[in-house]
Formats: sequence, structure tokens, C-alpha cells
Amino acid sequence: MTDQTPDISQQTAIMRGLRCRCPRCGEGALYTGFLTLRPACDRCGLPYDFADAGDGPAVFVILLAGFVVVFLALGVEFAYAPPYWVHIALWLPLILIVTLAPLRPLKGVLIALQYHHKAAEGRLMGKSE
Repeated sequence: MTDQTPDISQQTAIMRGLRCRCPRCGEGALYTGFLTLRPACDRCGLPYDFADAGDGPAVFVILLAGFVVVFLALGVEFAYAPPYWVHIALWLPLILIVTLAPLRPLKGVLIALQYHHKAAEGRLMGKSE
């Protein structure tokens, strides 16, 4: 684990993550691409090697998007019974919006919370290698 001294509140960490900023200073960018994490903060130098959001953001987004889109699609189907092309025209753009838009901020929040809670790779106590 890096030399981290998280002296920020959990609320501050969440806000910095939502803004996709460095969890320590809140100024440096977190990503170089859409979801590609920088090696370190360009402002304070915090290395992001501790950060491993894994599949967490994708799982949360899938659950949220699935609920929203299925609920709305069923409501429209039962209320109006439109042809299939209307469903395609309505739900494909919505699926793209509700899946792609929250990925970056959600991954940023998970990384900021890892920093805040000093998360590290799991180790078994009492075992020596």
C-alpha cells in the first residue's frame, strides 16, 4: 500500500470520486481515457496502484439500468402496446445513457472510498509465504 494518510471525510471522498478527481487533493484528473486510470495524480503525485474497482461499477450500473429500463419498457408496453420498432427507438438510447453515463463517476467513487478506508489487497493473518 502506498504512503496514504486519508484525512478527508467520507462525504468529501465521495464528492471527489463523483467529479473523477484525485481522492487526496481533489484537483488532479483520475482518468486518461474513458475508464483508463492514470498511474498517478498529476497534481499531488498520489500513485493509484492501490485502486482496484474491479467489476463493482459495472455490476451497480447493470442493476440500476436493468431496473429503470425494464420498468419503463413494461409500463409503456402495458399502457400503449406500441410496435416493436418504437420499443427499439425508445430503449436503445436510454440503455446507452443509463449504462455509460454513470460508469466513470461510480468507478471514481469506489476508488475514492478505497483511498478513504485505506483498502489494500487481502491477506491471511498468521500465514507466511
